[in-house]
Amino acid sequence: MPPESPLPNSPSRMFSWPTRVYWEDTDAGGLVYHAQYLAFMERARSEWVRALGYGQDGLRLQHGLLFVVAGMQIGFLKPGRLDDALEVTVELRRCRRASLIFAQTVRRGEETLIEAEVRVAAVDAAQLRPCPIPPELYAQLQAQQAPDPAGD
Repeated sequence: MPPESPLPNSPSRMFSWPTRVYWEDTDAGGLVYHAQYLAFMERARSEWVRALGYGQDGLRLQHGLLFVVAGMQIGFLKPGRLDDALEVTVELRRCRRASLIFAQTVRRGEETLIEAEVRVAAVDAAQLRPCPIPPELYAQLQAQQAPDPAGD
């Protein structure tokens, strides 16, 4: 059983992970290379899973489970620059038996640079086919799901 979750219990259920922009993250113009935002968001989701008490490798070894990105919609709103301090947020919008939908942002202070919706599938680590999320983990994920803004 994982340790007590350090994730927020507030109604927003927002998880935040800080990072900084380094040379390796930028293009020739000194702006964050567009694909690097995907890495920032992946790291934030990995830290979110770790905060639940599960590392990515632990899920694979203990449960034979992998979470893989199945789809993404992303809006590039403003550029990030070298040495910017960024905040990457993760909010679980929907938890299904074999998939998750996240809302993620990348922010610099009060400015939103990126908005994304990320669909993640649960797959069997050996067969790489969709599989149900184990009941104990599913219950934890359900508890972290953000309230539906539409009230559904």
